[in-house]
Amino acid sequence: MRKSLVKWVLVLVGVASMTGCGTISTMGKLENGAGAEAMRMWDRWVEGNGDIAIATTWERKVAKGVTTDDIESILRTVAVERNMKDVGTLPLSKELAARSGKPEKFLQVYSFCTPTTARKMVDFSPHMAAFLPCRITVVEQDDGLWLYTLNMDMMVKMGRKLPSPLKEEAQKVRDTIWEMMERASKGEI
Repeated sequence: MRKSLVKWVLVLVGVASMTGCGTISTMGKLENGAGAEAMRMWDRWVEGNGDIAIATTWERKVAKGVTTDDIESILRTVAVERNMKDVGTLPLSKELAARSGKPEKFLQVYSFCTPTTARKMVDFSPHMAAFLPCRITVVEQDDGLWLYTLNMDMMVKMGRKLPSPLKEEAQKVRDTIWEMMERASKGEI
């Protein structure tokens, strides 16, 4: 904890000396805990040798015996349980195999959305539209299946303070994606 606090203070001092009052003013508009979340992302960025995708995503290794059909079923089940809309699937490996005529490792993107929350987020910040819809991607690697999604804590914990009830709605979306990742990776139908 102390090490992270020291790093955070050093980052703040460095940033403040480079950008001055604008940084200090902005920091007062952020969610509580934004600094801690930024430091977690910083640490993942460093551990990932500067790979920004590692810093900004969640991943889960899928347990042995859990199939792609299991994963798909679980993702859709959680979506229904949590009132999130399934808005499409992008079967990339099937498309690549069709183009090349050769088998491909599994690669499929599942998209989900809560339309009313999406609208409110875009009204709050139009740039949030770039993050829509929520996606979970299943990637077959040499060591098995993996799940990847955007780190939803960035949306809820790291930015400008979200007004109520948007904050609570965004937290529900975050929790749903987290549950999808957890249950699908373990094969928990």
